[in-house]
Amino acid sequence: MWNDTIDIKGFTLIELLITVTLAGLLLTLALPNFTDLIAKYRLITATNEFITSLNFARSEAIKRGQPVVVKKTNTQWEEGWQVFVDIDRSTEAAQNSIDPTDVLLRVYAALPLGYTLRGNYFFTSFIGFQPDGGASALGSFALCDNRDGNNTLIGAKLITVNAAGRLHLGLDSNKNGIPEKDDGTAMTSCTVSPF
Repeated sequence: MWNDTIDIKGFTLIELLITVTLAGLLLTLALPNFTDLIAKYRLITATNEFITSLNFARSEAIKRGQPVVVKKTNTQWEEGWQVFVDIDRSTEAAQNSIDPTDVLLRVYAALPLGYTLRGNYFFTSFIGFQPDGGASALGSFALCDNRDGNNTLIGAKLITVNAAGRLHLGLDSNKNGIPEKDDGTAMTSCTVSPF
C-alpha cells in the first residue's frame, strides 16, 4: 500500500540561526585562550629545538674527539645558527669560525618572527664544546616570545650551560612566570644580554 505522507526532518531557519550564533559566541570566548596556548607551545618548541642543537653539538664533540661549535648565522641568534666540527684551530681567527676545512653538521632556521634568543656575554656569537663534553664557557641563553615588542618576560625560557657542558632550564620558584638564574635572581630582559 502506498503512503501519501512524507516525513521530512530538518532544522527551521530560527533553529539554524540560534545554533550558528551559539557556535560563534563559544568560538569568540575560546579563541584568546587557544591563541595563548599556541604561543606557549611555539615557545616550548623553539626552546626544545635550541636545546637539541646544543646537546647534538656536545655529543658530536665527544663522539668525534674534536671541538664542535654552535654559531649564530647572522647578527642575532634567533636568525638561525649552525653546528660544525671546528677542525682548523691553527690561529685565533680560525677558531670558532667555519672555514673550508671544517665540517658543517647542521643548519637551523630562524625562529618564528617576534621571538628573541640572546646569550650572555660569553655566548654573544658562539658556544663551543670540547672533546670531553665541556663547554667553552658557562653562561645562559634567554628565549622569549617578544611579538608584542614589550620585552615581556612572562613565559620566557632561560637555558643555562655549566662548565661540563650540561644544560638545564631556569626554574620559576615563585610561580610568577619569569625564570630565575642559578643565583635565584629573576631574568631582567629578553632583548639584550639578560645577565
